[in-house]
Amino acid sequence: MNRLVKIVCLGFLLLTTTHLTASASGNKATHSTSFDWSPVIEAIIQVESEGNPKAVSGNSCGAMQITPIMVKECNRILRQRGSSKRYTLRDRFSVDKSKEMFLLIQSHSNPSNNVEQAIRAWNGGPRYSTRRTQKYYDKVMRQMKK
Repeated sequence: MNRLVKIVCLGFLLLTTTHLTASASGNKATHSTSFDWSPVIEAIIQVESEGNPKAVSGNSCGAMQITPIMVKECNRILRQRGSSKRYTLRDRFSVDKSKEMFLLIQSHSNPSNNVEQAIRAWNGGPRYSTRRTQKYYDKVMRQMKK
């Protein structure tokens, strides 16, 4: 039994490593750039701010209610990719730049373009709880069906 567990764990480790190696090869950006995130983005904008690019709620700002931590994460990803582009806190009030940040996060954290994962992570962060993000997920999905 113990040997079987070790073999299963080793197999899982190899599969995970293979997936991470493939993701690191640059395929992530290619997948997200060809995927149409528009319906998800527009639904999130409606749920977060009803389309108001000047909306403010605590540390969250703009149409997509982006936090300073999200801006910092976007800049970290850009730096990691060797880009000289950087976002500022003021960029959260630009709908276009907010959409760019969303797409950047998806290309980095969601290479499979999983819509449910994108919605839940936008609300609950990268280690979201399905239970805690359920109401938000339902709202966004309802908005997408309109």
